[in-house]
Amino acid sequence: MKLFKILLSFALAVAVFWLLNNKIGTAPPLGKFFNPNTGFYQNEANMDFYTLPQEQLQDSVNVYYDEHLIPHIFAKTNHDLYFAQGYVTAQNRLWQMEFQTHSAAGRISEIIGEAALEYDRGQRRKGLEFGAEKALEIITKDTETTAYLEAYKDGVNAYINGLSSANYPIEYKLLDYQPEPWTIKKTALFLMNMTDMLAGKDKDMEYTNVINLLGKERFDFLYPDFFEGMDPVIPQGTEWNFENVETPEVPEDYFYQDTIKAVMEKPHPDNGSNNWAVSPNKSKTGNAILANDPHLSLKLPSIWYIMQLHGPNSNAMGATLPGALGIISGFNTHIAWGETNATRDVRDWYSIEFKDPKKDFYKYEGEWLPTTKRIETIKVKNGKIFNDTVVYTHHGPVAYDDTFKADNPLKGYALKWTAHLGGNMQKTFIGLNESKNYADYVKAISGFVAPAQNFVFASTEGDIAIWVQGKFPNKWKGQGKFLMDGSKKSNEWQGFIPQEYNAHIKNPERGFVSSANQTPVDSSYPYFVFNDGYDTYRSRVINNFFNSKDKFDIDDFKNLQSNNFNLKAKELIPTMVKALDSMELSETENSYLEVVKNWDYYNNIDSPGATISTIWEQNVSKLMLDEYLNSEEPMSTPFAFKIVELLKYYSNDPLMDIQETEKIETAPDLFKLAFEKTIQEVETFKSEHGTYNWGEYKGTYIGHLLRDLPAFSRFNVPIGGDKSIVNATSKNHGASWRMIVEMSTPPKALGIYPGGQSGNPGSSHYDDMIDSWAKGDYLDLDFIQSEEDVNPSYNILTLKPQNE
Repeated sequence: MKLFKILLSFALAVAVFWLLNNKIGTAPPLGKFFNPNTGFYQNEANMDFYTLPQEQLQDSVNVYYDEHLIPHIFAKTNHDLYFAQGYVTAQNRLWQMEFQTHSAAGRISEIIGEAALEYDRGQRRKGLEFGAEKALEIITKDTETTAYLEAYKDGVNAYINGLSSANYPIEYKLLDYQPEPWTIKKTALFLMNMTDMLAGKDKDMEYTNVINLLGKERFDFLYPDFFEGMDPVIPQGTEWNFENVETPEVPEDYFYQDTIKAVMEKPHPDNGSNNWAVSPNKSKTGNAILANDPHLSLKLPSIWYIMQLHGPNSNAMGATLPGALGIISGFNTHIAWGETNATRDVRDWYSIEFKDPKKDFYKYEGEWLPTTKRIETIKVKNGKIFNDTVVYTHHGPVAYDDTFKADNPLKGYALKWTAHLGGNMQKTFIGLNESKNYADYVKAISGFVAPAQNFVFASTEGDIAIWVQGKFPNKWKGQGKFLMDGSKKSNEWQGFIPQEYNAHIKNPERGFVSSANQTPVDSSYPYFVFNDGYDTYRSRVINNFFNSKDKFDIDDFKNLQSNNFNLKAKELIPTMVKALDSMELSETENSYLEVVKNWDYYNNIDSPGATISTIWEQNVSKLMLDEYLNSEEPMSTPFAFKIVELLKYYSNDPLMDIQETEKIETAPDLFKLAFEKTIQEVETFKSEHGTYNWGEYKGTYIGHLLRDLPAFSRFNVPIGGDKSIVNATSKNHGASWRMIVEMSTPPKALGIYPGGQSGNPGSSHYDDMIDSWAKGDYLDLDFIQSEEDVNPSYNILTLKPQNE
């Protein structure tokens, strides 16, 4: 992303001379922005390296930057290690760090104006800041974690304090504001934002609307808790050797009938990940091997930042999250770890009845209990102040009421969420960074509350394992699938599943562990678990791969992470093709049908068959689910596996009927109608682009965090895959980090993400990994064991105490 691209984005604005020193709405004063001494020109140069005195340091810290701008931090104390991590992260990602915490706190209106007001209100009403405050109550009881967070904070602020306005990251100049001091609360806010992103797609409201429309019998058919043929995270047939398991009784009248008119925007529905590990006896080298690739929105700057942290208690490397301590997905000298979403329901919604429109009291067990109120003051960029009163019950914040997306002054909907309980997520990752074996790993993750994650593990000792970890309510069967009556005690969470009874497995007989957001367990697990949108395709491709042969190596892992096989299409497309009569098709339609028939079910870049089949599937779904798509109330459609099952085996199901026609359609009718529309769309696309190959049609792009600013984004990234495929790269979502670690002594590791280490669009390291990532290539991560081994070509940043 070079200077001419930035200039191009603002060329028109330069022409309007008289505007150069005046704001236009939320735009910055353009004279300030283009000033050669303080404007964006100052952001073009790459980073300098130097020796910098810091009064907070206990000893000297050396930061060695390799050719990819990956920092390798060597510190003699943990305090200095985390101080340096904060300093270095801010040096490369300051604007991103702060913008994401503003997002969590509901403060985007301060930056871009009233357009963000509803978003900010939603963040406040979900209780993200409330949850961060609860987390801080737990964190500050742990003196070690608090000390490390304070050191990190001091490092970030040391960098900020050394900045002049001329050197602010370019986004501050674009939006005409300045960085504020970092606090440990900002780290807590950042982690709450991640928790919401990974656990915020609950469907209680939508399911309530569906069951009201369809009835319980029909709902249970379309939305089963378990699907036949699934391959869960913990293998089927696993014996649960739990003693004294207690599960609550189902209340007689738990179902609560209501109609919800609106819901807040949810996190991206495809947020998820893959991870797996093979044991030494399934590895060609005799060492355990582990892999992880989190699937998130593709953004610049990247959500991840690679670094090595070498301190007195650990030597860890991998991907961290700018704003958080330690390595999040990575390895140290002894173990490796990675995470995927565990698809467990940890957010429930309760209908609240208020005594009167003032909302001072709410009904509970026949009595009126007092509410508490939190005044959320939202500052808007134009100088306005918006005060939003959020009512709290013992269930949690009333996110929806007559002032926000609801219309009854005597009713509201409260959110109960494990993230509001408080927790010390940082302690988990500090513990993982320092772990030496399986017992240390279990201890580190045991206090992890939310979001629910599948923690995969491998060690140099040869152990592999996976834990489905989080603090999980011990629910009665069906609890949390629908909106619940908040006035009844029977609808409360009845305690929590004992942590040691969380689903897990160590060194399974099959020689591998894996997760891809599929169901964590089968129906034999003694606690209630239900389907909340888990994967049904990636997981089976992965497990089939590891069952396909006896031994695997790093190249196999690379190929699997970039695997474009479309299992969903293979299971559905033959049925769709069979329903078409070539005699009824035009010559053009038959030519496209032949392309589909000859397709190998791989969504590779150059595949025309993938394009036709994907559009065809989408058009079939639109026809089939028209009653959902046309509904005035928010509703959640059946999951992909159920839709495929219906199309294949229930061709006369009522869902096949198109509402706006007099005819009663069947699945073959939908296939034919959708194919006609598909060919029209493909022909149009081909005429406009000259091709209809999958890579061109999908058009993967990686947009800037700030509204996908074109000059700071990358478009038409050549990569295959799609959602429901192991290489889960769709239009702007996919593998945000890929890591492979072989547990030799010391471990050997590969890693890459679709971005670059620098957050500065003018830097050569802003997006330099994208092309390699798209091709399925990796960086060899230089896991330095001691400073004596440092490559002499690396640049050095030295932080030293003030008095040296």
